[in-house]
Amino acid sequence: MATALLIIDVQQALCSGEYECFEINRVIENINHLSIRARIAGVPVVFIQHEEADGPLVYDTAGWQLAEGLENAPEDIRVRKTTPDSFYQTKLQKLLQREEIERLIICGLQTDYCINATVRQALKLGYDVVLASDAHSTVDNGNLAEDIIAEHNKDLARLTGSVARIDVMPAGKIRI
Repeated sequence: MATALLIIDVQQALCSGEYECFEINRVIENINHLSIRARIAGVPVVFIQHEEADGPLVYDTAGWQLAEGLENAPEDIRVRKTTPDSFYQTKLQKLLQREEIERLIICGLQTDYCINATVRQALKLGYDVVLASDAHSTVDNGNLAEDIIAEHNKDLARLTGSVARIDVMPAGKIRI
């Protein structure tokens, strides 16, 4: 089954300063281990970058860039998006279809926004999804980030699609 690794919104503005996500260094380390294993296996690595008209994620500003310490390679694919759903009005779906991808490993930021929306849409589109339970994060938003992450891992693990499935597991246990 052809697989792709989606790394969502691991951008400088969400990894330092005011909007820094919970335990971001550990999360980036887990993402890097996944992406290294994916490249070795010949699995496409897709970096998805969110952009806004104003704020910390304006296209091509310092905050919009991939996070410091996040490993990437020239052959990696880049996708720009403007909504939490990585598929909505982006080239992602066409790219995955062209590569005949059926399974997505998903990690990145932010758990309760772009990760949640993309996982749900991927399942709806018929992709088998593996969410790396220790390779996504968010910020406190009235609830503790740690609790938000745990709750989403639990809730998303219960989702099923008519033709697809979702597994939630630590990055180190994911078969690529």
